[in-house]
Amino acid sequence: MEMKGKGMPGRLKKKPEYNPELQFNNFLEELSNAYEETSSLRILATELNISPLKLRKLLITADVFTSDICAEINGLYQSGKKIPEIMKLTGLSRASVHSYLPYTKGLYNAAELSLNAERCRAYRIRQEQVQLLQEMPSEENLWQAIIIFQNYPFKTATGLPFQYKLKVGKNGEWNRELLIDRREKSKSLAWSSVILAFENSMKISEEVKKPKALGDIRGISYIYPILWRFGLIEVPEAIEKKMGKQR
Repeated sequence: MEMKGKGMPGRLKKKPEYNPELQFNNFLEELSNAYEETSSLRILATELNISPLKLRKLLITADVFTSDICAEINGLYQSGKKIPEIMKLTGLSRASVHSYLPYTKGLYNAAELSLNAERCRAYRIRQEQVQLLQEMPSEENLWQAIIIFQNYPFKTATGLPFQYKLKVGKNGEWNRELLIDRREKSKSLAWSSVILAFENSMKISEEVKKPKALGDIRGISYIYPILWRFGLIEVPEAIEKKMGKQR
């Protein structure tokens, strides 16, 4: 068996360019930019599909979020108080206390970091397309928004979650048909229905109080929250909350 000679180089690293701390800092910067656009933990947590507690901890680590209780807990921790002592002084659970403390270097999962960084990028792309659509409402800009929002966690006016996706046709382009995933069952939504609701929404200046106010259109219960998320219609506050937004 051939022996390795002395001085031969060791096994190369799989990703020699990977710098965990740099990657984490870059992610925090992207997350901070996303938070500046919403200033709402609940909304951003929904957009990124992570828990509000984890999001808050990340934003505290990025030094862009603070509150009275956050300042109190960090002050106690920096003064040398242990977690059980802080729990007793504040009346908070262990999980809540930890959620107000920044991440320690090296404790954030690399795979999760990559996933959340991708979610941040997707969020910013979505926001840019929504802004373009609002400034120039057209069928093409609406279609581009539909493409970008595939697999986004929507909710109907009654609070039922759903997502949609598109299929790629033989010509390599997206088919203009939304495949709605409602867990137990799936259904398709024709592009012509989306366009009809979109055109009707352009004629309405007041709140659209219910989906059918946009017309008796097949699949309108799914189109309604999509148009709302794109900022094309206003809806009553009670429905807003069911669809995921807190004023």
